[in-house]
Amino acid sequence: MSIILSSLRNTVIAGFVLAIALEVFYLQSGGIIDMNFYTFIMRWLHVLFGIMWIGLLYYFNFVQIPNMGNIPDEQKPAISKVIAPAALWWFRWAAMFTLITGLILGHMNGYIHDALSLGAMNDFAVPKNIAIGIGMWLGIIMWFNVWFVIWPNQKRALGIVQADADTKAKSARTAMLFSRTNTLLSIPMLFAMVSAQNIY
Repeated sequence: MSIILSSLRNTVIAGFVLAIALEVFYLQSGGIIDMNFYTFIMRWLHVLFGIMWIGLLYYFNFVQIPNMGNIPDEQKPAISKVIAPAALWWFRWAAMFTLITGLILGHMNGYIHDALSLGAMNDFAVPKNIAIGIGMWLGIIMWFNVWFVIWPNQKRALGIVQADADTKAKSARTAMLFSRTNTLLSIPMLFAMVSAQNIY
């Protein structure tokens, strides 16, 4: 067991092996591979990437940012040069794959057009699709913030790209404010996504 848990790569592989074993059990119990199966797999991937994205968003906002002031200056490079860049890599790619799998899932379920138009292009809009659409638009805004505001500003703030001290400070504040914006938006986004399961 130590060989699995001592390596993140081995841990993740083992997790996927267990998920595949569950899938084999499902298929042997009479499950079939059809469109519902593929939709389920896409939903599972969407949730998996979404947990990574929002988990890292909450890590930044509930743990890293509030505690940076408590870290002695000589120890801050460990965060800014090692931990933050690695966390931001997973953060932005989790955002990307959450968005992609969500859009594919919407297409597979046949509600992508109704959801993205918030029912405006349909005389018989489905409330469930509108709820999903609200969640999708909030997620798209959050994804945009990650890739086009937070990440470019974090690159300057962390010294990944050259910038003077004043620009670094302004960039750090901008990245923090947009990260907080995403934290704010994540709450109604998750509410809209989950509520859609109870709207008909």
